[in-house]
Parts: sequence; C-alpha cells; structure tokens
Amino acid sequence: MRRVVILICLAFVFVECSTVPITGRKRLDLVSDAQALPASFAQYKGFLEKNKKSKDVAKTKQIREIGKRISNAVDRFMRANNMSKEADAYRWEFNLIEDKTVNAWCMPGGKVVFYTGILPICANEDGIAAVMGHEVAHAFARHGQERMSQAMAQQGLSLAVAYGTKDDKNAMIWNTVYGLGSQAAMLKYSRTHESEADRLGLIFMIMAGYNGEEAAEVWVRMSKRAGRSKVPQFFSTHPSNESRIKELRAYLPEATLLAKKFNAAPITR
Repeated sequence: MRRVVILICLAFVFVECSTVPITGRKRLDLVSDAQALPASFAQYKGFLEKNKKSKDVAKTKQIREIGKRISNAVDRFMRANNMSKEADAYRWEFNLIEDKTVNAWCMPGGKVVFYTGILPICANEDGIAAVMGHEVAHAFARHGQERMSQAMAQQGLSLAVAYGTKDDKNAMIWNTVYGLGSQAAMLKYSRTHESEADRLGLIFMIMAGYNGEEAAEVWVRMSKRAGRSKVPQFFSTHPSNESRIKELRAYLPEATLLAKKFNAAPITR
C-alpha cells in the first residue's frame, strides 16, 4: 500500500505541472486558486485584526497607490495573454503595518503587507516599487500554491485536500508553508522563487513607470544594514545580497525591453 501511495505521488509530480508566464519555468501545480485563495484571504484578515496598522496616512496612501499601479500592470499583462480567469481571482489589497521588522510579503490572491521597518531600506518611491514588484511577483507566479503543492507531495496527501475548511491537516500544511504569527510573517520561499520574483518584479515595476535601477539599490542598502550579521547564501533560502545586486543589474536591460513589449499603452506616473 505504501508503495502505491508513493507511485501515485510521483505521478502527480510529473503530470500536474504548469508553466510560470514570462520565465517559462515548470512548477508543481496540485493546488488550485479555488482551494488556496479562501484560506489566504481568511488568514490575511486574521493577521490584520491582530496587528497594528500604521497611522501614517501619507505612507499608507503611498503604499496603496504604488501597489495599485503595479497590480494594474500585472492585471493588464494577464488579460492580454489569455489569463483573464486567473486575473479575476485576485483580490489585491495593500496595508502598512506598524512594526520595526524589515519585511514585506504577499499571500496568494494579492494580499500584501509592508512593515514600517522596511521603509528606510526602500528610501524612496522607486525603492518601494521595487519591493512591491517583488512581492506581487510571488502572487503572480503562484509561488504560495507551489509551496503548498510541494508540501502535499512530500507528505503524500490527497488532491482532495480542501483549503479553507477546518480540517486539522489543512491548517497544519498552511501554517507550515506560511508561518503567520501575531507579530510578523515569514513566507519561506526557495532561492529559485526569490530569484524568479526578483526578475518578474523588476519587469512589473518598470511596466508601472518606476525606475528599475532602484531595485538593485534596495539590496545595496539592505547589505549595508546587514553588515557582518548577514547569512551566507549557502545557508539561506534567499540569494545573498551581493548575488541579487549583480543579477538585478545584469537583468535590467532585458527587463526594460520586456516591460516595453508588454506595455500595450505606457502607464503614466
């Protein structure tokens, strides 16, 4: 029986795959938006209820305006490339949380959180757009759903898993993948996901009319802040700051060309 279960899981791994738009990377795809998004939206709502939103009206407005422009660029790309059904499933929302943690994240379906602690690293509007583009790219590439698919495959769970219910196994997988806590959230993506989000995010921020050069500069500032406390790339799920800076600068010309190609009509600032 155990051997049968293993063979079934392997079959799912090889059969249930899809392709990430733009990058062309193959991803494991066992979890549909209909399964993942209800739980994502519920978790996001619960997080906002337990955490303090920033009272800085100007900064909150800035986060939401930048998020809207970048998500609009993503939406336009999706609808121009036969992805209208997927685009309709997103419920974009952008909130600024009063917290010194240097972090930002986006859950499946477009639920974004910025912490006030990351704003000094962003430093300016283009820096915020760089981080926003990266986080929005995680949702666009369905990295969360892929992480859930990987967890299902590893644990040998059935495709009948129905996210959004009160099933204990479902909750366990969700919490393992996202680890949402009351004070901060850590979405633990792989280095592959992070690098892919860097590239896609760079394209999306340029499509929205922001300066793509600032994407690398965000990581220059992050590197200076980290100093000697930075974690070597080998021991981290994230690429090293130095790798990100080098790769973002190298990819900028191609990202700029792709952004122009995808922009049917330029988005004015």
